Parts: sequence; structure tokens; C-alpha cells
Amino acid sequence: MKLGVSTYSLYQALKSGEMDINAVIDWVADQGAVHVEIVPLGFELAGNLELADAIRLKAESRGLEISNYAIGANFLTDSDEDYAKEIERVKSEVDIAARLGVKKMRHDVARTDDTSIGNFNRQLERMAEACRQIADYARSFDIVTSIENHGYFVQHSDRVQTLIQAVDRPNFRTTLDVGNFMCVDEESVSAVKKNLPFASMVHVKDFYLRPSYEHPGSGFFQTTQGNHLRGAIVGQGDIDMREVLRVIKRSGYDGYISIEFEGMEECKTGTRIGLENVKRIWAEIE
Repeated sequence: MKLGVSTYSLYQALKSGEMDINAVIDWVADQGAVHVEIVPLGFELAGNLELADAIRLKAESRGLEISNYAIGANFLTDSDEDYAKEIERVKSEVDIAARLGVKKMRHDVARTDDTSIGNFNRQLERMAEACRQIADYARSFDIVTSIENHGYFVQHSDRVQTLIQAVDRPNFRTTLDVGNFMCVDEESVSAVKKNLPFASMVHVKDFYLRPSYEHPGSGFFQTTQGNHLRGAIVGQGDIDMREVLRVIKRSGYDGYISIEFEGMEECKTGTRIGLENVKRIWAEIE
């Protein structure tokens, strides 16, 4: 297991200007992480190859691997022309991933208000064909592309697997986020068991969960069935994190694990405690 941190965890500090991406990389290295995952929020890499080069060199100087490059995408466009443009845009992001020196890249596939299974079935081939083209392009760089369980539409474990099977490329897998299944009211332990065999890497995230009939106040958002979630420090939320990590460890998974923090606490504190908790729990699991 290679434990590290997603730059997304420190988005609060990036957004406020407290830290830049170089400071984030320094901070991650100072916590004893093995790798850093690059998520371009709070900074921009598209059209800024010099910054991509600087990030690669900075990580190398601190002894950090760059594990993954994660971007957004939406192939449910209004026209075929926009669909083709979006595929080409994501291919250009593959070029950035190669510049960073990563061998894994996550891209999203869809945003839509109609998250029904009927619409998923109707849009499946459109999403799959875009992912095929991008995976085929990424293969020349020896990059594995992936879909995260993310964004309500392709978030259920079965939908993620269905898309992977439809794409049918050996270098297209899933970035498995242990917390995001809760956004579609799927229990994390069961969903992790189902999708772990398809994982290119793992995100460890935690949430507080409150039922739909409660009104927990600001900071919470709703799941597809109206329950309430709020980001938590990993190991302090309502996910059975010990069992999730036990499942991952006993599977023999030895790849990258990224801490993702999106709680209300100060981001460096929240990320640091989460990192410490995962280290401790992992060591305690037989």
C-alpha cells in the first residue's frame, strides 16, 4: 500500500491563497506521504505546461511519486460537435498527465439532472465510446484511465462496473472512492467489495450521515434519496472505515491510496489527522 494525499484535500488553502501548489507538495512530503495526487482545483494546468513541469520536478525533489491526475469531463453534450470537442479536450489532458509523469488518470464522464437508470442505459454507449477513444489515446503513454464513482449519474457500484465492461479496454478501470457510494445511498463496505477488483487506485474519504427526516443544518448536502451527508475527517465519520480498510488490505491491494478531505475543519488539520488514522488502522489490521 502506498499512502498519500490528494491536493484536493487542501483546496481550502489553495483557494484562499494561503498555499500554492508547491507549498502543498512540500506539506504533503512533510507528513511522510509516499505520493501526491494532482487535482487541478485552485490552480490550472490546461495551457500551462510549464507549471506541470514544475510540479513534476518539485515532487521529485521531495521524494514524492505523482500517483494520479484527476480532471472533470462531461460527454453528455448538446451536439455531436461538442461531444467530439470534449473528447479532444480530455485527450489534451492526457498529454498533461504524461508531462507530469503519471501512469494513472481519472476523468469524469457525465453531468445530468436525469440520473435515472433509464437515462443511464440510453447514454451508456455514448459515454463508453468517449472513454474508449481516450483510453486508446492514453495507451500510447502507458497510462491507465479511469472513472470515479462520482457525480450521482455513474456513482453506483453496478453502474461503474457496467461502464467499465462496456468500454472493454484493459487500461480503463475505476478510481474507487470508498465514501462517494454514500451519495447514492449505497453502503461503503459492500460497494468496495464489489468494485475493488476493478480499481486502478483508491480514494479514502469519510462522511457524517444523517437520515432524511432530520434537519442537520448548514454544511450537509443530500443524497439521491434525501439523506444528509457532510464531509468528515477520515476515521471520524460514519463509514465503517476499519472494515473498509480491512477489505482492501486483505484483498492484497498494494497500490496507491489517497486521503481526500472535504470537511468543515481546517484543511491541513483535517488531512493530517485522516492520514494518521489510516496509517494506524492499517497497521492494526491483521
